[in-house]
Amino acid sequence: MWILAILLLIALVAFFALRWAIASNGPAVLDTVDRITGGSRGVELVHSATYGDAAAQKVRIYAPDNRGEEPLPAILFEHGGSWNAGDPDNYGFIGRALAPEGFIVVLAGYRLHPEVQFPAMLEDTAGAIAWTRDNIADYGGDPDRIVLAGHSAGAYNVVMTALDQQWLEQAGVPESAIAGVIGLAGPYDFYPFDSDSTKASFGAAPDPESTQPINAVRGDAPPMLFIHGEKDTTVRPRNSRVLAEAIKHAGGNALTVFRPEMDHKAPLMALASPYRRDPLILDTVSSFAKAVTSQEKVSVPVQDEAR
Repeated sequence: MWILAILLLIALVAFFALRWAIASNGPAVLDTVDRITGGSRGVELVHSATYGDAAAQKVRIYAPDNRGEEPLPAILFEHGGSWNAGDPDNYGFIGRALAPEGFIVVLAGYRLHPEVQFPAMLEDTAGAIAWTRDNIADYGGDPDRIVLAGHSAGAYNVVMTALDQQWLEQAGVPESAIAGVIGLAGPYDFYPFDSDSTKASFGAAPDPESTQPINAVRGDAPPMLFIHGEKDTTVRPRNSRVLAEAIKHAGGNALTVFRPEMDHKAPLMALASPYRRDPLILDTVSSFAKAVTSQEKVSVPVQDEAR
């Protein structure tokens, strides 16, 4: 019995040590752990490219190695990092999580502060979407069935780009190509700016209120799914709650999933091994993306305000 107790203690120590490492070193650690504990899951990195002159304007494409002749819908994912950090190369676990579900996954980067400020992150997001639409067919993807997704700052980028039509218009992307949008722990209503990162990236905007997704709400936007942890003290869950309510009030389609046990990083971590063993977040994201890209236009199999 004591041997079992020791093994359990070792497992608990390893679990919390892993959590600490991820919190300290971020997605790079999570990506490494995912590769070690989850393997390739039959997914391969099929292409690396840039869509602009800056090094940060990169795309990485992941695809299932058993894909057939029919083009698959694409999911374009943008990382978080307070608009001043992050690299798609550290997010391979997103590709390994979602590609086996029947998607071509594009990990997109964008220029960061202090190199740029608002609206560069939105210009870059639209640029990455335009590149994806122009090129994804070469890698088995459908250019007219693209789902946007992101975590934290990346969630802001994709949601605001989808809501404020000027960015896709400037990039030459028809809105019909965007089938849906998924935001994980995103900030959507954070003016007045009260953090160093928001002041640095948005403080110089001539019309600061126009930087906010809550002020760009429209009823004809693509369907949106917001996932947020109730224990998130970095980006409060009210951001997802008020934006979803405003979209629905305008006649749009917005679904929310709030998890009482999750903090800011948890929705992202839930897409990586070993945390993916609890399939709730992966199943929700995958079900939403499949529904909005379905040729049959089936209803979205997620419950609003799920807990």
